[in-house]
Amino acid sequence: IIAVAALAAGIVLVMVAILSYLSPDATPVLGPSPRATVAASAPLPEANPASSGPGIVNAASPAWIDRTAAATSIPTVALKAYAGVTLSVAAQNPKCGLSWDTLAGIGWVESRHGMIHGTTLGADGTLTPPLYGVTLDGVGFAHIPDSDGGAIDGDTKGDRAVGPMQFLPQSWRNWHTDANGDGVESPQNIYDATMAAAHYLCRAAGTLGTHDGWQAGVLAYNSSHQYLNDVMDAANRYAADAR
Repeated sequence: IIAVAALAAGIVLVMVAILSYLSPDATPVLGPSPRATVAASAPLPEANPASSGPGIVNAASPAWIDRTAAATSIPTVALKAYAGVTLSVAAQNPKCGLSWDTLAGIGWVESRHGMIHGTTLGADGTLTPPLYGVTLDGVGFAHIPDSDGGAIDGDTKGDRAVGPMQFLPQSWRNWHTDANGDGVESPQNIYDATMAAAHYLCRAAGTLGTHDGWQAGVLAYNSSHQYLNDVMDAANRYAADAR
């Protein structure tokens, strides 16, 4: 999702997916039939035996991070978030079957790993300036009434998706977390946002390690077959480059 219009369309579809998941009787809005099957499940990142401090920031081996960042061109901070979250989920919820390349694929499609439209990914994982989607006020886009008084998305006219993983305020309130251990839960921080996305995917999919589970998880995140294909392409590219 590079152009503003495309990003806005993706945001709308994310909301549709969220509503469909929370309301099982709702019918998802899907595009043309997908050509995708499933993304490759990359091996777990190498763990850092000397990891210390709160959160997941240093969970992955520095050597693995350096090697994989060079091979994939994923920014180091973003890769540390994807790898750290994957290792955490593997330890706490192994049946989920989450792989780092799926998180990276979603991060690429949603925000170019937090660097879309000139945003900068800081060393602590926080975006500068904060990343917001368009206001979903019904003018050219879906009407999603303001649900947070602008506290999360900075807008009191309607809801907007926020941060590197593009959470709507109501979904962030459901999945908020502090993954980097800094005492702040922020959807504008790639560690926090990636962990929240992982929890959402695991809940929606049951297990991402199967064909049907992977598709269910990604389509729950954004109910679009084009989105499914884009995430799959990016995830497979990263998995192949990291071999």
